Amino acid sequence: MPAGYNPLAVESAWYDWWLESGFFKPQFDKDAEGNPTIKPAGLFIIPAPPPNVTGSLHIGHALTVGIQDALIRWCVNRMLGKTTLFAPGFDHAGISTQSVVEKRLYKLEGKTRHDLGREKFLEQVMDWKNDYQDRITKQLYRLGGSYDWNRTAFTMDPVRSFSVIETFCRLHEDGIIYRANRLVNWCVKLNTTLSNLEVDQKQLNGRTFLNVPGYDAKEKFEFGVITSFAYPIENSDEKIIVATTRPETMLGDTAIAVHPDDPRYKHLHGKLAVHPFVPGRKIPIVTDSIIVDMEFGTGAVKITPAHDPNDYDVGVRHSLECINILNDDGTLNANAGEKFKGMKRFHARVAVVKELKELGLYVDTKDNPMQIPLCSKSGDVIEPVLKPQWWVNCKPLAEEAIRRTEAGELLITPKTSENEWYRWLEGIQDWCISRQLWWGHRCPAYFVRIEGRDQDVNDGKNWVVGRTLEEATERAKVFANGAPFTLEQDEDVLDTWFSSGLWPFSIMGWPDQTADLKTFYPSSMLETGWDILFFWVARMVLLGIHLTGQMPFKEVLCHAMIRDAHGRKMSKSLGNVIDPTDVIQGLPLEALHEKLYEGNLDEKEIAKAKDGQKKDFPKGIPQCGTDALRFALCAYSGGGRDINLEILRVEGYRKFCNKIFNATKFAMLKLDESFVPQPNNKPTGKESLVEKWILHKLNVAATEINQHLTDRNFMAATTSAYNFWLYELCDVYIEAMKPMTDEAAPLETKKSAQQTLYMCLDYGLRLLHPFMPFVTEELWQRLPRMPNDSTPSIMLSSFPVADSAFEFEEADKHFDLIFSTLRAGRSLAASYNLLNNIQLFIHVRNDSEAALFEPQLATIIALTKGGKSAQVVRSSSEIPEGCGASVVTSSVTVHTLVRGLVDLDVEIGKCDKKLDVARMNHAKIVKTESQADYAKTVPENVRLANEDKRKTIEAEIATLESSREMFRRIQLQ
Repeated sequence: MPAGYNPLAVESAWYDWWLESGFFKPQFDKDAEGNPTIKPAGLFIIPAPPPNVTGSLHIGHALTVGIQDALIRWCVNRMLGKTTLFAPGFDHAGISTQSVVEKRLYKLEGKTRHDLGREKFLEQVMDWKNDYQDRITKQLYRLGGSYDWNRTAFTMDPVRSFSVIETFCRLHEDGIIYRANRLVNWCVKLNTTLSNLEVDQKQLNGRTFLNVPGYDAKEKFEFGVITSFAYPIENSDEKIIVATTRPETMLGDTAIAVHPDDPRYKHLHGKLAVHPFVPGRKIPIVTDSIIVDMEFGTGAVKITPAHDPNDYDVGVRHSLECINILNDDGTLNANAGEKFKGMKRFHARVAVVKELKELGLYVDTKDNPMQIPLCSKSGDVIEPVLKPQWWVNCKPLAEEAIRRTEAGELLITPKTSENEWYRWLEGIQDWCISRQLWWGHRCPAYFVRIEGRDQDVNDGKNWVVGRTLEEATERAKVFANGAPFTLEQDEDVLDTWFSSGLWPFSIMGWPDQTADLKTFYPSSMLETGWDILFFWVARMVLLGIHLTGQMPFKEVLCHAMIRDAHGRKMSKSLGNVIDPTDVIQGLPLEALHEKLYEGNLDEKEIAKAKDGQKKDFPKGIPQCGTDALRFALCAYSGGGRDINLEILRVEGYRKFCNKIFNATKFAMLKLDESFVPQPNNKPTGKESLVEKWILHKLNVAATEINQHLTDRNFMAATTSAYNFWLYELCDVYIEAMKPMTDEAAPLETKKSAQQTLYMCLDYGLRLLHPFMPFVTEELWQRLPRMPNDSTPSIMLSSFPVADSAFEFEEADKHFDLIFSTLRAGRSLAASYNLLNNIQLFIHVRNDSEAALFEPQLATIIALTKGGKSAQVVRSSSEIPEGCGASVVTSSVTVHTLVRGLVDLDVEIGKCDKKLDVARMNHAKIVKTESQADYAKTVPENVRLANEDKRKTIEAEIATLESSREMFRRIQLQ
């Protein structure tokens, strides 16, 4: 074995070997005729959430891989003998990928996608996709993900594209997909529609000046205020005052609403107001009890149906005109009037207020706490605009999803995510699936333009859909009824989440009834971040049930979001986005800085990011290795919603890997060439006390880890594995076995200790393997093999489970007393700064404890660092004068010789202080036990605990009194 642990050396070759050996492929049994069959233990399938080809993986992806691969490698799958599939793939990420390629194109060549044209631009995006898919694949290799790479899928490959077309056509035929001219969320910066889920709400507490993408960086615009102004009433000197947070939208106003019962405005019902900036536009005053609150503001509300969701509903109720004043690029169109035509929207906001002031119609502007909608990808302020788009009617799909979830077909954890699941599905809105992009699945929908006929492109009746152009043409012939026509395919593409919503079954070949679909669908589990529960998980459920009749998976596990050590969201501009490969192999600070130039950050953002990196990683990122990273991420996963990741903690787990490596290396020296493991690899029952204790602890660890992983509690599972290896195997058994395996030890004792050590290493490495695949494979391969064991890899070995053969409860209890005593002795010696030649005197009060301690003296000495001797005494007279003491139990006290090493006055003072505390505690217990009806009202287990505690304190008082008198005697000598 190498001189020391080197993670890069350990992790350099195993993945390729696993891959070449086919260990990642589903393992089948064979029936009598030689056909593959599912193993008796059953199936376990995880469809890996496909990473976006927008860029490389970040540390959040490493958490996903760590959790999923731990489950895949754990006993519910390969290590317990289930037929397992971990299916990989990649998502085209329409908006994000097109945006990043467009930015890079402009940064490098000063060109837009329109300069290249659709075909050439898509070639560039595909080159980007191929590059980053290759990069991500290499990262997943480094992370040890045991994917069946033969099944790699991409959301825009031919099979998945066919699934998307089939889904669109089938849902349209079922009346679920429809076309309508409705308000959408429009991002000017990205020039596309967004779903509600892609819009963030920014809370403002009042007047706030903000930068807006697409404007000069020095320009800031006012938000968080409400502006009041007046509309003149036609043929009258009267005015009606309204208020708005978006003054520019008044250019699209088509009504003013008042409450029908408001006495202030009854004389204005049905009257008209005059628009001050658009000649000839008259604005009716309508009554509406839904949108108007008489007690709020002036009780009059301006209505802009084409640019506000609530106003749109008013427009529908009152058949109002919808006037769109906005171009796609965020400038105002001719409907806004000649004075404002061509003006950018937020310049128009300022200009409208200025013009209102000049006309004497401006009233005031006040602070107004509010939320503003922002694009989650570009940060631009979202504009509601009317667009003819394709929509999915989600309500009936959601009702079925709720019914099936409530029936127990789907388990969602943690509970907070389940509650959100129901809340979102119950309030679900229709889903706009049209996107004004080039990168994505183009809508398989065609406008049928019939010669000589006036047709509305907004009306879905004038459109046909088709799986192929031929099918669309045949349907158009029926629609045209013999009239000449041409077909015009919709320029839009479909929302990325539409294609990824088919993921669990499209990766199995749906709609074709493939063997994979029949075998591996539905999946066992979907594991992902809670933040995309509705973006992705819900849509997979809605589409999966409707298209396949089944829940696409049986369980959804939502993990936490990773933030930096300060609790901040990961952001490239902050410089805190971490590439998992950098944590694995380490990276100097200068190299971290250099990576910032690979993205699309401008110079100011790069400077800010560099400052952030200097603060967080002043010496760069230390080399930690994959195993330490995976273990750390799982150890962080305790069910919370956020993980504040500290890289130094990951480095701490690298030291844990080093401890495992060195402990195994040392232990291997104890397994000489003559050692052959027992065939059944189980205890004989003749082991020594410490052997039984460590085997019992091994069984406890196996029991706990299996239960914790069943409960999806990765923090607790890693804690159990860590504690067994560090605090029980390394700190205790490996030290205790040294005298059992030296040259003077009896052969039988040595063989037993070796076999126990072997079982601990073998099973202990298997327990760690799901979290630390590389170092466990490296060390396990070096262990001797049991006779007739031909298992080629630890990942195919059985995972340890609870086994009664390893249960030694009495030995566990007895050795815990031994260990508590030696810990007390070590602590006592440390309190006197004794580092060497420590002499322990263990005072016991009964024969059974004497019989327990006598055979363990060699172990106690071995585990007492600096220990010279240990002795069992039955009488206080056998304890040399000048000893310090520590009470372990009411019948066991440990002493160590300190005469000549201490200040006697100080020690007497310590005894007095401890006596005061002990007597006070004793009085409290005696008072409790003396209460009336104590025996009747207090449970027996509590009474027994109190009695034991009282006896221990009484022993402590007696020992302290004896020690005080002993120190006084020495003082007088």
